[in-house]
Amino acid sequence: MAWVWLGLAAVFEVIFALAMKAADGFTKPVPTLVVIVAAGFGLWFLSIAMRTLPVGVAYPVWVGLGAVGAVAFGVILFGEQLSPLKIASVAAIVAGVAGLKIASGS
Repeated sequence: MAWVWLGLAAVFEVIFALAMKAADGFTKPVPTLVVIVAAGFGLWFLSIAMRTLPVGVAYPVWVGLGAVGAVAFGVILFGEQLSPLKIASVAAIVAGVAGLKIASGS
């Protein structure tokens, strides 16, 4: 169940990152509120996952999934460009997340 909580935490991490972009330096109230709420839920779900998962697995996986999601949705929603180096870097993050999941044994 800890991995489900961690997955939810990662979803809110992505929402947090996208809302930060949309908040435009906290000048837009609705996206700013989304930033605050998403950050709170993301940290809350992460803390629940960490009841079972070690910090050396849970935190890097949360950050990695958040980074991959932010890159993907940055391309989709904000028209950000993907270069071969960005694609390779995202692949390295995915490999690292998979490796931590396998190493955790859970």
